[in-house]
Amino acid sequence: MAAASAVGTTSFGLVDSTKAFRGGISNAGFGHIKTAIDGFRPALEVVNPDDPFQTMKANWLNGVPKDDQKAIAKSLVRLGITPTTAANLATAVPGVDGTLFGAAAVKVNAGQELTEQEINMLGRFDAILDARMDAGFERADQLYRNASKLLAAVISVALSIAGVIVIQKGIPAASDLFLAFLVGLLATPLAPIAKDISSALSTTVAALKSAKG
Repeated sequence: MAAASAVGTTSFGLVDSTKAFRGGISNAGFGHIKTAIDGFRPALEVVNPDDPFQTMKANWLNGVPKDDQKAIAKSLVRLGITPTTAANLATAVPGVDGTLFGAAAVKVNAGQELTEQEINMLGRFDAILDARMDAGFERADQLYRNASKLLAAVISVALSIAGVIVIQKGIPAASDLFLAFLVGLLATPLAPIAKDISSALSTTVAALKSAKG
């Protein structure tokens, strides 16, 4: 268990180190976010014409809390709602009346008071935007976690097999290779468990020492 947990911890560390190379494994999943809000590109281009998704990708690579990422993305879209982009945005969002949405955009940019219908229309737009972002971010997070685990598993198996070859100073028997392969597979899910057990034991020991004075 100790050997497997060590291999697993090392593999997760190596996976994490790939982030130093243009984001590495952190890039996994961002495509789902980009696809989910691609319909709002006209609004994002108002904020950053050269790279509309730059801010969102930077937040994703840096591991900004998901709720904060959604709030930032939503604020960027809202900033890009102008009389010029309103028509394209209304087309990308089913159920939003283009004429009414355009009128609301004109009033917002002019600082004029909105009618109840226009407020409801903007609320509908926000609700659809939130739903799309929720779906995109959840799928992105799932893909990122699965990709990280898969890469960690591949590294764990490679480390286990390499360890057997080094210890036995040559090509080991098929049974030993199979055992190393199993240890590598088990190391990936075992690493977090072993870490939790180790933390729990450390906490227990510290508590016992305090009780004894």
